[in-house]
Amino acid sequence: MSTLRATGRLPGARWAPSPNFGPRPEGAPISLLVVHNISLPPGQFGGPEIEDFFCNRLDHRAHPYFREIEGMQVSAHALIRRDGELVQFVSLLDRAWHAGRSSFRGEQECNDFSIGIELEGTDDLAYTEAQYRRLADTGELIMTAWPAITPERMTGHCDIAPGRKTDPGPAFDWSHFRGLLADRRTEGECD
Repeated sequence: MSTLRATGRLPGARWAPSPNFGPRPEGAPISLLVVHNISLPPGQFGGPEIEDFFCNRLDHRAHPYFREIEGMQVSAHALIRRDGELVQFVSLLDRAWHAGRSSFRGEQECNDFSIGIELEGTDDLAYTEAQYRRLADTGELIMTAWPAITPERMTGHCDIAPGRKTDPGPAFDWSHFRGLLADRRTEGECD
């Protein structure tokens, strides 16, 4: 069994534990990776607000938008910042609260069987190369630990909650990401 599968902790990630998680249902296989985006305040990057939000520490008086999300308790398994830094909030073995009401190929409640990764960004602003590379590296580790997750079982929040969510948005280049994943898979076969 891989270390990742045993511990649920991503190597190289800074640990920032969120209280917003729970156990996965008994026997639920981890079989989906969901890509999201987030920026707090909207369109602004680099501050502590995303971590504060996922850890229930956000000062809702600090920005008018924060009043709209006051009381929400959400999380993701991990966040990839604009510079490629990986921050982990919830063990991959646990159920993070990232997908909400959702469905993937007829399977309901995606939080039960998915891993959620947030990219610091917006739907319409290009993501950084550092983010794509970190996401591909992380995706490869996750696919190795949980082989039920394949490139075909990596999707956007918009795809599992259409009409309700739009992220990671049109700015996310799925073919570039999948190309980086394929490169890593090919490199692994040559080792």
